[in-house]
Amino acid sequence: MAISAVVLRRLVERYVPPLLALVVAAAVWSSATGAIGVRSPLPAGLVLLIAVACGGAAGFVRSRRWPLFLAAAVGWLVLAAGPVVAVASYQAGRRLRGRRRLAGYVVGAALAMAGGVLVGLSVGGLRRLTTATPANAALLVAWLVVFPLLAGLLVRSRWDVLAALRDRAERLEREQLARTERVRAEERARIAREMHDVVAHRVSLMVVHAGALEVTSTDASTVEAAALIRSTGRQALTDLREVLGVLRQPDPDAGSGTPPSAGPDSEGNPLDAVEELLHESRAAGLRVRRWDEGVARPLPPTVGRTVYRVVREALTNVRKHAPEAETTVCLRYLPDGVEVVVRNGSSPAGPALPGAGLGLLGLRERVELLGGRLETGRVDGGFLVRALIPVAVP
Repeated sequence: MAISAVVLRRLVERYVPPLLALVVAAAVWSSATGAIGVRSPLPAGLVLLIAVACGGAAGFVRSRRWPLFLAAAVGWLVLAAGPVVAVASYQAGRRLRGRRRLAGYVVGAALAMAGGVLVGLSVGGLRRLTTATPANAALLVAWLVVFPLLAGLLVRSRWDVLAALRDRAERLEREQLARTERVRAEERARIAREMHDVVAHRVSLMVVHAGALEVTSTDASTVEAAALIRSTGRQALTDLREVLGVLRQPDPDAGSGTPPSAGPDSEGNPLDAVEELLHESRAAGLRVRRWDEGVARPLPPTVGRTVYRVVREALTNVRKHAPEAETTVCLRYLPDGVEVVVRNGSSPAGPALPGAGLGLLGLRERVELLGGRLETGRVDGGFLVRALIPVAVP
């Protein structure tokens, strides 16, 4: 509906002025030739020139008003052309602001009509009968000046009311948007506080107990498992600090940037971080192998963090849904970007952790924010995650 209104408004602004000019010119010509008014004894060329001038003045009334008023006075005095006077009166009521300007137009119109009466008395004949008798003169003033002027004032008042309502609606919409943003910021701050008070505390306790178990245990496998739990918990705390930093930012769109001290996620080149992630996954029992294609090069920090998160989310899903499947991780360096491919094969039937798919949904949003593309789906009984992330060429 809004688009249709805009298109209609553009069509009106484009085609109404020339159409108005054509109608006024034709009406003045018809009036001067006797079709709808008093026939003028002037040459046809002069009549046509005045008619065209009146039409042109009416077509440019949006940018210049005085040519139309002048053309109306000349047309009435010379040709007794009532149509251009009616248009001028309507446009005066529609576009003149202030009492002084309206009073000036009324005085000018009264003088022009009085001059028309004098011209009718001097010319005589049909023009005198039509424009100079008291009854006809009063009727012409009413139809050509008073009624069109009142109609223009009425239309202008309606437009002013609509403009005021539109401004009020826009102001209320802006206030509602500001109120919504304020509520969202308060809610984000509350969530950040709760996550810090509850989740961070629990994970910190887990890291402390894992560290104590690593120090006090004498079993090698237990020590290794405790070390893995401790390092994973520390990484979880790092990621949690990153999330809290994003939540505390007032502008959600500005939250795409993460703190520089975000652990492995903050490395410009994700090679080391990805390799450490694969090492942790192998220690947890996954069969993961990796290869790289292309010439490795440093990546922008945001791209490096996104590469790391693609691999991490894919391996997390493998551990949840196919812990016994063989998994391959490929980093392919392209001239204008980097492609990350994580694919796992089929896994024997067994218990799997439930999942809602929100991780891949968030990952897709993160990749698309960088102008990339994420593809996920089942392939040959396994699952494939492919992310193509562009890198701006300096």
